[in-house]
Amino acid sequence: MTVAHSVPPAPDPDRGAAAQPGAGTPGTRPPHVLLAPDKFKGSLGATEVARHLAAGLRRARPGLSVTTLPIADGGEGTVDALVQCGFRRRIVTVGGPTGRAVRASYAQRGDTAVVELAQSSGLDLLPDHIRAPLTASSRGAGEVVRAALDTGARTIVLGLGGSACTDGGAGLLGALGARFTDADGGATPDGGAALRGLAHADLTGLDPRLAATEFVLATDVDAPLLGPGGAAVLYGPQKGAGPRDVAVLEAGLGRLLDVLTSTVGPRAGRIAALPGAGAAGGSGFGALVCLGARRRPGVDVVLDAVGIEQALRDATLVVTGEGSMDAQTLQGKAPLGVARRARLHGVPVIAVCGRLSLTREQVVAAGFRAGYTLGSLEPDPERSIAQAAPLLEAMGRSIAREHLPERCAASHAP
Repeated sequence: MTVAHSVPPAPDPDRGAAAQPGAGTPGTRPPHVLLAPDKFKGSLGATEVARHLAAGLRRARPGLSVTTLPIADGGEGTVDALVQCGFRRRIVTVGGPTGRAVRASYAQRGDTAVVELAQSSGLDLLPDHIRAPLTASSRGAGEVVRAALDTGARTIVLGLGGSACTDGGAGLLGALGARFTDADGGATPDGGAALRGLAHADLTGLDPRLAATEFVLATDVDAPLLGPGGAAVLYGPQKGAGPRDVAVLEAGLGRLLDVLTSTVGPRAGRIAALPGAGAAGGSGFGALVCLGARRRPGVDVVLDAVGIEQALRDATLVVTGEGSMDAQTLQGKAPLGVARRARLHGVPVIAVCGRLSLTREQVVAAGFRAGYTLGSLEPDPERSIAQAAPLLEAMGRSIAREHLPERCAASHAP
């Protein structure tokens, strides 16, 4: 097994490259490539990444059989990936992270709905992109959940990632009927900072349909609610929180934990320490405690929903990837999830990315035959992002020349 272009520059994409010995299709099966990338954040969505890779592959190997299966890890892009695989997109208007109305999508198939928290409470929805770490809320996500219940959903997957808020899920729960009040009985304002004044939580008004609804948290975040690796300290700075803000948010989450412990009992404390409780600013904690949710790795939820197992049965080579492959990738991000599934089927996997900060040895150890980076074709990061589409097509040509036989079948899958 060899690794190409993980660190050194890639060959000129318009020059032929000799196929590696042993590379290509195992046995006598005609080559069939499965493209299962995540988004290249800030550049292209997963669907576009797959489309441009496919164009490059087919340019180098006309007639190549290719299946595109855009994926995600439960965060941004999850709804888009599922819509490409047969889920219906539903659009609702809800309050965004600062309360201003936004249009949010969720995906539904039968009685299963997938609610991507970033669609309603995400960083990208902040007005003028001005961070609001102390006041941003998850309330919009709860409004989307309520809309899904109205359309008959009885299994709801909450994709947690990309949130602007650190409110422990109080906003989400408030939209579903919970009441959070201060010592005088007044409603606690939205946002993590206001939780410091929380005195009571009344869960008796939660929508009765929730009791008959299964909730699944789809997240790759394994942070607990509190502490150095928790929602406020670890992720607050990404949402614009300075050191004083982090202390305020940590205190607010601690107060929420105390109040919910008084309301539901000591299990709230046990749940606060679980991996995933700190996901999406602690929204994982609120859902685990008050909605009876269970956590699954986000990429596994998505891979099962898009039918990765069936797609792998037909594949002889898989290409996956994401915008940046780094240490977080090795902790369970989408490309690693694809590589693990492909390994069970004995299918080799190529990784593609915009930026690669893993060593050659780490790429191999993670289960990838090769790692390709746009940075090896265009070293300037801004140009690489702006020109991602043609660079991915060039990368597709290189992958085809180095890992596929020169003659391919004349038919291809959509």
